[in-house]
Amino acid sequence: MFIEQIKNKDFNFILYLPVLLGFTGLMLANYLMTQDVSTDALMDQMIENWGSNLTFVFVIIPLSLMCFGLLFWVKFIHRQSIRSLTTARKKVDWSRIFFSFGLWAAVSALLTLLSYLSSPENFVFNFEPIPFFTFLILAVILIPLQTSFEEYLFRGYLMQGLGVITNSRLIPFLVSSILFGLMHIANPEVGKLGLVIMIYYIGTGFFLGIVTLMDDGLELALGFHAANNLVGALLVTADWTAFQTNSILKDISEPTAGFDIMIPVFIIFPMLLYIFSKRYGWRDWKGKLTGKLVQQSDFETKEI
Repeated sequence: MFIEQIKNKDFNFILYLPVLLGFTGLMLANYLMTQDVSTDALMDQMIENWGSNLTFVFVIIPLSLMCFGLLFWVKFIHRQSIRSLTTARKKVDWSRIFFSFGLWAAVSALLTLLSYLSSPENFVFNFEPIPFFTFLILAVILIPLQTSFEEYLFRGYLMQGLGVITNSRLIPFLVSSILFGLMHIANPEVGKLGLVIMIYYIGTGFFLGIVTLMDDGLELALGFHAANNLVGALLVTADWTAFQTNSILKDISEPTAGFDIMIPVFIIFPMLLYIFSKRYGWRDWKGKLTGKLVQQSDFETKEI
């Protein structure tokens, strides 16, 4: 069991506080500092001074580096293996990561194509070979680190810690999903579209939380999240998004918050859950999502 396996160690929730409080403080400070600042103007100024690729590195590299920091903390302070933070399986299942990545990459590309075909006037061709391939290299290196940090922090570190201290699956599921959504509240998209976009962010948190608990590991969530950010950044950019990149297309339409926010959360994500559940034989949804943790004697002890 993904959460229960860390009960085999000398669990100490005090060790979680520096990471959780530190990250929460950084996010709160970032939110407060952007309240009286035009993030669009700031981003435009950065791109004018440094270019899109260097601005992208500046924006994403803090979270990318935090991935290494979190893994170091888990390995050497908690003395917990990275494998046990990642999965309840005896080893990380890379086939799950690649399947989830490929599935969502294909869906994202298809949705982008349909959006372009239905309203080509909303897009301009943005492709320039040298800037694009330079961005491709940077994105392939940095975006998986950024998305992995978020997954390890929310669906791994926070979910396991809260799960053990509360002896519950539901509480860490709810808390980690909501906090994941709230982490994005300072994004430029929120300022442009309004708080309704939080339905998508929090809904994505719940989707990834379900995937993690039902599959007893982060592999599917890691693949999905990496595909979501990487493929999206490579295919389409806009002047009002967090990543303004040298992508293939640029969306020049006036953004509105409509059904395009609801469709992923209430239609596409349930379809993905169905596909995952059939492929990996998920059972006992109620117990895995809302039940108590099982006692150590009830599951096979695994080396951590």
